[in-house]
Amino acid sequence: MRIQLRLLLCLFPLLAQAQTPLEIKSYLPEISGWTIAPDIEIFSPDNLYQRINGSAPLFLENNFREMTSLVYEKGEDYITIQAYRHATPTDAFGMYASERSPEMPFYPIGGEAQGDNSGLYCFAGAIYLKLQASTDSDETGEMLRNIAKGLTNKILPDAGYPELFHKFPAEGRLPNTESYTVSNYIGHEFLKNVYSCMYDLQGSRFQVFLVDAPSKDQARSVLEKYFGFTKQTESFSEGGLEIKDRYNGTIPCIWKDRYIIGLFSEDGKEIMDLNLLKQVAGML
Repeated sequence: MRIQLRLLLCLFPLLAQAQTPLEIKSYLPEISGWTIAPDIEIFSPDNLYQRINGSAPLFLENNFREMTSLVYEKGEDYITIQAYRHATPTDAFGMYASERSPEMPFYPIGGEAQGDNSGLYCFAGAIYLKLQASTDSDETGEMLRNIAKGLTNKILPDAGYPELFHKFPAEGRLPNTESYTVSNYIGHEFLKNVYSCMYDLQGSRFQVFLVDAPSKDQARSVLEKYFGFTKQTESFSEGGLEIKDRYNGTIPCIWKDRYIIGLFSEDGKEIMDLNLLKQVAGML
């Protein structure tokens, strides 16, 4: 009984964020002159392709569970709300980050939001929200932001980035470049559950990544697969490592318990300074 209670307490934060379609509809704020259509469309992993077609595989990769589609109406004008529920808040953030564009402004809504006067995208808890309007104006943009604020405040008032991003140093870090990859990071299937962000170091851009393996043994297994790929035969242990990836260049890493912290350049410039990686490791 005590074990069951402990498990329930561990699951409670996730259960509390698993909003139903009716709850999401009840969270929609009222907008003067607009009505909320009574119909609710619900899509599962089996039929999501019917609504978003070619984009569905990426959502499924990010552990998509259910999408609720709602509509505001005013004459011929409309605003669609698509609330994508994922398995975890980290998965929802990962989906948001994968569709983020550096060309649109950002807003402090939910964990983060970005958009323009006809569309807005944000996340809160395990929900990734996409709002789209039939019109494009300053008034519409303000309406979209107000709707998103109303929804995210109800879903999770203190939504933010996944906790592990707080382990990345602020100096040199490029804003709004944080990302989460479920699998196939930098083209390797065995690099899973990867947190990453961009840094400006020595006049060049580098990506720092953190692999969160479920255990120390599984972190070792990831490294064994990586060294098998690179055909590096030397033995290794916790601490500083160097991976000679023929596709991504030489990658300095630090292995610490269940975590692997690494750094690579997208332009081929090598950097072997482990100082930044040591800072991340020191926070874990």
